[in-house]
Amino acid sequence: IQYDVDLEALVNDMNSSFESLYSTCSSVQSESVPLLQHNGQVHVHRNHHRSAPMPPHTHTSASELQHSPTSPKQRLRRSQPMHILAVRRLQEEEQQLRTSSLPAIPNPFPELSGSPVLSPGSLPPCQPSGTYIINIFSEDGMGKVVEIPADMTARDLCQLLVYKSHCVDDNSWALVEHHPLLGLERCLEDHELVVQVQASMTSEGRFLFRKNYAKYEFFRNPLNFFPEHMVAWCQETNGAIPPSQLLQNFLNSSSCPEIQGFLYVKEMGRKSWKKLYVFLRRSGLYFSTKGTSKEPRHLQLLADLEDSNVFTVTTGKKLHSAPTDYEFCIKPNKRTELKELRMLCTEDEQSRTSWMTAFRLFKYGIVLYQNYKIPQQRKTLSHFSTPVRSVSENSLVAMDFSGRIGRVIDNPLEAQSAAMEEGYAWRKRSQRMNILGSPSPLHPCLLSSVIHRTQLWFHGRITREESHRMIHQQGQVDGLFLLRDSQSNPKAFVLTLCHHQKIKHFQILPCEEDGQIFFSLDDGSTKFTDLIQLVEFYQLNRGVLPCKLKHPCTLVAL
Repeated sequence: IQYDVDLEALVNDMNSSFESLYSTCSSVQSESVPLLQHNGQVHVHRNHHRSAPMPPHTHTSASELQHSPTSPKQRLRRSQPMHILAVRRLQEEEQQLRTSSLPAIPNPFPELSGSPVLSPGSLPPCQPSGTYIINIFSEDGMGKVVEIPADMTARDLCQLLVYKSHCVDDNSWALVEHHPLLGLERCLEDHELVVQVQASMTSEGRFLFRKNYAKYEFFRNPLNFFPEHMVAWCQETNGAIPPSQLLQNFLNSSSCPEIQGFLYVKEMGRKSWKKLYVFLRRSGLYFSTKGTSKEPRHLQLLADLEDSNVFTVTTGKKLHSAPTDYEFCIKPNKRTELKELRMLCTEDEQSRTSWMTAFRLFKYGIVLYQNYKIPQQRKTLSHFSTPVRSVSENSLVAMDFSGRIGRVIDNPLEAQSAAMEEGYAWRKRSQRMNILGSPSPLHPCLLSSVIHRTQLWFHGRITREESHRMIHQQGQVDGLFLLRDSQSNPKAFVLTLCHHQKIKHFQILPCEEDGQIFFSLDDGSTKFTDLIQLVEFYQLNRGVLPCKLKHPCTLVAL
């Protein structure tokens, strides 16, 4: 049986069906041109030049078997299958994107792969979380272990220690970063995270808990910290800044103040010191290579403020051969060695205080003023819902029984005043009982000679040098004082007082009148039965002293 078959129409139908079936496949990389003859046989004619080998599992579209070449539009419509290497590369990129948000995992076998981590992420390290163990030391060397959260600030930790140590929270306690081998120390700012500071400390570094009355003293008396000859302003100010606006201009980030003056600068890696003219600006600490010139071509950077902190050097002359005793240091916020420190030295204590205060103002700005204002608002602990006190303390409150019924004293100032009045009444009652012949554990003269030893401002038999060190550590502010036993007269006492950043000593001599012992600071003109009455009098009256007694120099045992 013979059929008349239109061979050309049959081939066209086959091509259209193949095209619809393999529409997602790509064309062959090697160029081949199909030739279909009218006798029903298909021959493939290859070009003479060698083409690239065909990747596996690729299909040749049947439409390419036609005589007419495929148009560029039709080629663009078709999806192009990817090469196997390209697919693998995409999979690796997708895996990297998926793991980029994860922290880097240490590689336990770095010698096998040559990489210290398994899959490093592209994001910075995340903030610390959880709880940490912190060791806090007091002035007597005794330590206390405290468990704190990762986001606890220095102020919160100080409040916690105040509550646990049963201290009076007068907003003068501070956390001190101390490096005994380097002879450096600084007070942490209230907003600093304790865990982050500890991470940048070496193994020999430690935290100290003590008072610092000078931490925010520059907000009360800015002119005492920034003398006029040390402060310079940009040309836009057109004259001197009034004293009332001095502090505001330091806190304003748009202003251009700078501290200038001569400083002794220790050469890096050497023991020699050079006297240079130095400028402290918001951008950093610079020195002039040509006298006192401020031209940019004559200025060289000494230290950066952003990633550094300023420290007081306690062993400057002994460890660094400093020309004076008033040395300070700029230390990077990392574990550094002695040769990496930038050592500086001034001529007097006031100059050192000015430079260090300006460094803190330029570094933190308005944040320092906010830290100064927060204690005045009497905010509670942010990490604790209730004060950390013992059960016995929570059961005791200040009471007033002067009226018909008793009442609880809520005002802390009123409670402190009531306690002082109770102390006066106790002393009077004790003296009256001894006069009437009532039994008393101590004779009046013995009582007046030992009652002061229970006070926080009395430090017993310490030397003159030790009293100087304590005054320096707790801030050389006006009215900072302590009492101690006299080394030259065993029956006398000494009042150590700070005024205008200078430490002065006043001898308290006993005098006898009508068989009773009194104490006097002015050769008997004003007499007191005990040292407590003497201190309370000079806290209200200056008398022969250069200033009133304001801040007791105290030590706390953790």
